Amino acid sequence: DVDPEKARETLKANMYHAAEELGKVGVVALVEAINTRDQPGFFINTTKQSLQAIDDADHPNLAVLYDFYHMQIMEGDVIRTIRDNHKYLYHYHTGGNPGRNEIDETQELNYAAIMRAILATGYKGHVGQEFIPKRKDKLSSLEQGVRICDV
Repeated sequence: DVDPEKARETLKANMYHAAEELGKVGVVALVEAINTRDQPGFFINTTKQSLQAIDDADHPNLAVLYDFYHMQIMEGDVIRTIRDNHKYLYHYHTGGNPGRNEIDETQELNYAAIMRAILATGYKGHVGQEFIPKRKDKLSSLEQGVRICDV
């Protein structure tokens, strides 16, 4: 129930402050869009909004954490988004959709293809495995996710 312009100004100031402080210790401040199905009313929920917030805050120590689970729900077209915006994407999180479970053949995203698209951009960072395992052996779920992403 906050005025959107006031919320934008508050976000801008807070992002700038966080980027400034984190930059002093060599840490990049990341903006992550979250889907509004799981978290109704979340202020930033698309890649475009993430990029706009970074542009508004106007600090060189800001980048995007791109979460495939959230962005598949909100926008889809994740490979094109990676190709078009990779210079702003600093870190990636996996997560199967539906359910935010293991990134296996039961999910709608093809992570091997996504990882190849990321590599094609020259990305040298890590990809976080951020999913909720359904299997009892959670370590095997994590190992599987790492294997799928190791292209």
